[in-house]
Amino acid sequence: MPVDQPLYPVNLIVAGRACLVVGGGPIAARKAAGLVSCGARVHVIAAAVSPAVRALDGVTWEEREYRVGDVVGYRLVITATGDPAVDGAVAADADSAGIWVNSADDPANCSFTLPAVLRRGELVVTVSTGGRSPALATWLRDQLSAQLGPEYLDLLDLLAEAREELRATGRSTEGLDWQSALNSGMLDLIRTGDLNRARERLQACLSSSSD
Repeated sequence: MPVDQPLYPVNLIVAGRACLVVGGGPIAARKAAGLVSCGARVHVIAAAVSPAVRALDGVTWEEREYRVGDVVGYRLVITATGDPAVDGAVAADADSAGIWVNSADDPANCSFTLPAVLRRGELVVTVSTGGRSPALATWLRDQLSAQLGPEYLDLLDLLAEAREELRATGRSTEGLDWQSALNSGMLDLIRTGDLNRARERLQACLSSSSD
């Protein structure tokens, strides 16, 4: 799998979709937990299934060796056995079946990589190094975490509210100067608790850009 090309960033909707994790240790448990938190239906196959995996709500598991063809029927596969031979075999199996696969700590055997993730409600910020240094991605994520306070959720709510109001009238939200609105001092008003003035400023900016 090529690793020298730019990555195409996406946010996958895995809710209700079958995902497979191969491996039963702490890393596999974290990967499975991440999928579960997004609503995926997760199944684990591992020679030894740790208590951390067994404790995950909704996760099914089989304590056995991986067999060729086990990937069939899944939308996404993560392999994290810690055994390069096994992880490589799983990755090759998934790739040949046209299934997206991530092999932990092995970018060459990945058809997608997992970024460091910062969540603030529905606001999601990800940092990726293309698999070259997960440690740097995590460090940068933590730096950003200190800067993103609860005011950004209020900002998101105001923007989403305005966007839905425009769409409800049949107007396109494309072409409006959202960036000028965001640079208008809205965030400072939100930080002081003045949501009404922030909303008014947003509406003024959008009205001006639609004239």
